[in-house]
Amino acid sequence: MSSDVVRVVYRKYDGTAHRDYPARRLTEDDLGVWLGVTAGTESVYHGRPSVEQIPFVLLVPHDAWWSTMFNPPPRTSEVYCDIASPARWEGDTVHLIDLDLDVVRRRGTGLVELRDEDEFAEHRVRFGYPEETVVQARAAAEWLYGALGDGTEPFASAYRKWLALVV
Repeated sequence: MSSDVVRVVYRKYDGTAHRDYPARRLTEDDLGVWLGVTAGTESVYHGRPSVEQIPFVLLVPHDAWWSTMFNPPPRTSEVYCDIASPARWEGDTVHLIDLDLDVVRRRGTGLVELRDEDEFAEHRVRFGYPEETVVQARAAAEWLYGALGDGTEPFASAYRKWLALVV
């Protein structure tokens, strides 16, 4: 396997920068590649330099239309799923295209929310999302909405051991 450090690059469908940061490769299993990001990590968010204030673990699935951030307190989103193109790896860099929709489970209440449907609808027209992309994005959002609420792993507890390593 390659380096312990992975560069995570999210872009929007039109190629504009969305997020870009280094992460530590924690493990790879049947679910995907688990990456850890510690507090203080320098990053780029919406094209602007930033510093991660709260650590998190990112799961990049092997072949799915989403990626997931697992967050500790005080972040109010315990689990934050980005609907995104399947990951494309180039050496130690993983590329994802953010497709706007997000599925979030709130800490404490367990409330699951589908977010940014308006942004998805707007970008679908502006960027010309192919119909297959729209179908895959909506199917991923629907699956995640159920999985975050019903105890499906890794969303129930499998992520906790990895999150403990970065907190």
